[in-house]
Amino acid sequence: MNILFTGGSSFTGYWFIKQLAEAGHDVTATFTRGAAADYADGGVREQRIALVQPHCTPVWGCAFGDDAFMTALKSKPFDLLCHHAADVTNYKSPDFDASAAVTNNTKNLQPVLDTLRSGNPDAAVLLTNSVFAGGQGAGSTDGGGKLPHFSPYGLSKALTAEMFAYYCEASGVPLGQFVIPNPFGPYEEPRFTNYLVKTWFAGKTAGCNTPAYVRDNIHVELLARVYTQCAEMLQTQPGSACTVGPCGYIESQGAFAERFAAAMRPRLGLPCELELAQQTEFSEPRIRINTDTPDAAALGFDEVKAWDAIADFYRSRYT
Repeated sequence: MNILFTGGSSFTGYWFIKQLAEAGHDVTATFTRGAAADYADGGVREQRIALVQPHCTPVWGCAFGDDAFMTALKSKPFDLLCHHAADVTNYKSPDFDASAAVTNNTKNLQPVLDTLRSGNPDAAVLLTNSVFAGGQGAGSTDGGGKLPHFSPYGLSKALTAEMFAYYCEASGVPLGQFVIPNPFGPYEEPRFTNYLVKTWFAGKTAGCNTPAYVRDNIHVELLARVYTQCAEMLQTQPGSACTVGPCGYIESQGAFAERFAAAMRPRLGLPCELELAQQTEFSEPRIRINTDTPDAAALGFDEVKAWDAIADFYRSRYT
């Protein structure tokens, strides 16, 4: 396929582009900053930008729906538009501007779809959604009924999906939605697993303050393989529409932290000591998970090698 992909500088975006390209697809990827050098911050995003370029044709200074994006969209007949990018500025904050995010995520959506179809009447769209959007996945509702929006960011993802569903149906463009839970792996932003390894390399005991929350953590490589399968399904089954929400390790965060520690001990040669707090506050939904179990073997995913890759990445980062 000829694929136009947004959001390639993100953690999952890098892995998705890499897997799509390795599966034989031609990927054109848009990046909002003007050049690769503009991502030079000494962090993992700079590494991802360097690593992703051999797997795609990059288009710099291009945001969804703007003039540069429309020019890129007209450059060839694309089979698939993968809209993975989203406004995530301060996404964890309760002050996250959901309405502004939806505006940015869906800018000029109707002209985008019209241009996509004019280049290829059989083209489809694959939109990335989140398990934290209202109604996605499964979990606790704390009162019954539809799963609530996890946060203003989750609300923005849900509203973006509603916009795409409406305009794609009106335009006759098949729409697939790919729902992401909690991915982890090499080149991730410094979040929980990074904190664990960094603490262990410092010779300290790592803590888990919210061990009772049940979440869905998935190896990013497995997630990328499912994403590629979903993208290919949209092409091989003309007119199809699908929502795929792959799940990984569905367990408490405490159990996942212990799983991660057990995987890292022999690989890093460290005690990887862990202390679980007694959780008493539950400001977030207690359970939020995806429900589609991927066939890892059929997808060619090797769990042992995936854990090895994580250890290698953090060893290179902290030694």
